[in-house]
Amino acid sequence: MQAKTTRRALLETAAQLFDERGYAGTSISDISALSGRTSGAIYFHYASKEKLALAVIEELFASWPEMISRHRSTDRPALEKLVALSFTVARAFRDDVVVRAGSRLWMERKAIAAPLPTPFAAWIEVVAELLAEARAGGELAAGVDTLTAAHSVVCAFFGLHTISDAMDGREHIEERLHELWLLLLGALQAEPDPAGLLGRVQADQPPAVPGRPLPGQSTSEPADADPSRL
Repeated sequence: MQAKTTRRALLETAAQLFDERGYAGTSISDISALSGRTSGAIYFHYASKEKLALAVIEELFASWPEMISRHRSTDRPALEKLVALSFTVARAFRDDVVVRAGSRLWMERKAIAAPLPTPFAAWIEVVAELLAEARAGGELAAGVDTLTAAHSVVCAFFGLHTISDAMDGREHIEERLHELWLLLLGALQAEPDPAGLLGRVQADQPPAVPGRPLPGQSTSEPADADPSRL
């Protein structure tokens, strides 16, 4: 149990530094200094910096199945499942240092001397399955090819994250994602009602972080504005 706790603490410390400094800018000595553990202790649990980086990336990948399963097991319509899942993933990218670090490390994968998994094919498959479910339920607009649409949705989603991270550290990622879905749902829904679908999804979301506007809420509105206005 103690070894497991130590490994987790080291992984989270490394993730913090990888997120802040990147792979090349982080050393085992840095991790040792921040964690309060010797370099020897780190090497006992992780044989190299590459192994530690790989563990962070694998932790990122391991977080997705539970999120996906949780949303797919609900009885809400498929497009609502997809949109709700996207907001859960967006908050993880914004708030979870291991997820953020894993994402940055994957982007810097050419500097890491270890084979890394590829995330996007699996996400395209999940989105395509949800779109197929939406078609079976009569939610999807005629003429929408599920695989093509899934590829476009995944590209748009991860592109949004890249730009949001560069511009404001993903501080406004939920607002930007809300805007993206307003655009995408207009093309995906058989009977377009993007605002209505987003309102239903937003009603089930965790409370906004104090001081951070809800998706669709202007930054000029008071923070305690009535959520039913969304």
